[in-house]
Amino acid sequence: MKIPGNPSITRLIGVVCAGAILAASAALVYPAARANRLHAAQEKEAGHAVDQSTTLNDQTDLNVTVYNSNIALIRDVRNLTLPAGTFRLKFMDIAATVNPATVHFRSLTDPEKLGVIEQNYEYDLLEPAKLLHKYVGKEVTLVRSYQESGTTKHEEIKATLLSDNNGPVWKIGNDIVTGMFAESYRFPEVPANLYDRPTLLMSLENSGPRRQQIEASYLANNLSWNADYVLTVARDDKNADLDGWVTVVNNSGTAFRNAHLQLVAGELNRVQPPAPMPMAAREMVAAKAAAPQFQQEAFSEYHLYTLGRKTSVEDKETKQISLLQGSGVPVEKLFVVNGQSYYYRNQQAPGAPLKDPVFVYYKFKNEEKNGLGIPLPAGNVRVYQKDSKGGILFAGEDRIDHTPKDEEINIHIGNAFDVVAEHKQIDYKHVDTHTWEFEYEVTLRNHKDIPIVVQANEPIGGEWEMLSSTYKYTKTAAFAAQFNVPVAKDGTSVLKYRVRARY
Repeated sequence: MKIPGNPSITRLIGVVCAGAILAASAALVYPAARANRLHAAQEKEAGHAVDQSTTLNDQTDLNVTVYNSNIALIRDVRNLTLPAGTFRLKFMDIAATVNPATVHFRSLTDPEKLGVIEQNYEYDLLEPAKLLHKYVGKEVTLVRSYQESGTTKHEEIKATLLSDNNGPVWKIGNDIVTGMFAESYRFPEVPANLYDRPTLLMSLENSGPRRQQIEASYLANNLSWNADYVLTVARDDKNADLDGWVTVVNNSGTAFRNAHLQLVAGELNRVQPPAPMPMAAREMVAAKAAAPQFQQEAFSEYHLYTLGRKTSVEDKETKQISLLQGSGVPVEKLFVVNGQSYYYRNQQAPGAPLKDPVFVYYKFKNEEKNGLGIPLPAGNVRVYQKDSKGGILFAGEDRIDHTPKDEEINIHIGNAFDVVAEHKQIDYKHVDTHTWEFEYEVTLRNHKDIPIVVQANEPIGGEWEMLSSTYKYTKTAAFAAQFNVPVAKDGTSVLKYRVRARY
């Protein structure tokens, strides 16, 4: 070891950073062979046998069941060779977001003869800052390069790390040095309490055979899925193609390769649900996928969708898989205007009518004869339609809830540009102490080059009866009436109705 006062030490401590150098930026250099002997040295010193380890190399089957509440159930099956008696098993390559309280470990070969005495989840992972911090009070080799006579030389010096609070403090010989610039640190070994990947450390007792097949199941967070749909409507608004996609997002900290994938749709009750994870789903108009569709079945009060093949979901990956494809689905375009309960007074311009937006919907039924007929998970529906030249344009989007089969779906794509609705009250009469008569007028103007039908939904209070109306009505609720009003192209229709209400 060089001592302070020598030229080499002077060069080493002469380069001082303006601020403390964070240990996370230092490169870790240690022999590759030591990485395969993690924790072994310390265990031998303590008089313990080296722990048994299992990795993905032992895995024979993997099932990933993802819920639409940001959790997943992982079932990991492995073939292991286990010693007899009591021993420790390091179960590696698990999701970093595992909930340790949900781990269930069992032998599929002889469950009564392999028991879990204790288990720990080790998530203090090996990284530069933590490795350096674990060496407080210990000796580390500092390595840096310098130029001498036009030649790059490397210099090593032994230093004791006194502290690592907001930057390292070293003792080199008799000097205390801070802000030391080093291109890399060399460590003699990895501390036993640092792990290179998330690990379940289990104390097991085996009185059964050495060769066993085991299964570890657990819940993990930051695995989620959602459904996205693309509704491509024909030019005449009479039918459409519906493509459903499943978007699986994996932020669990580990990859799941060659796995059986299942998705659960439904409102799952949880004791402490995490905050919803924002996701940016991709808009897409894609060619029909050749992948097998999901098979769905009822499960408790939910629906289970099972992919008919194995797939892989890498860590930090967003994967889309075809869910359904419906062709020639009959659709109906609706124009809807809703009256308001405060109607119909224009406070800014007395006597003038109020203008209400005319909502535009596409309605279709989720039934088998339409090429659908499976429970549709909640998700966003993006609507596209061809223009006069055959190009596909985005027409709007809406979100649907979980929808059972044989139920109708209404997709709100926006408000009509060329249809105008105006409301006003044209008469008011107090008949007796508890009785009033009201008369309303709804003017609908259609500037399109095709005729349309506008659905007008009018709220009516009290105990009411319709005295007269220019169009047939339906009493849709105790407090509402609905009128379907045809409007010619470039035409105008006026809906008038008079009601008597008792309060």
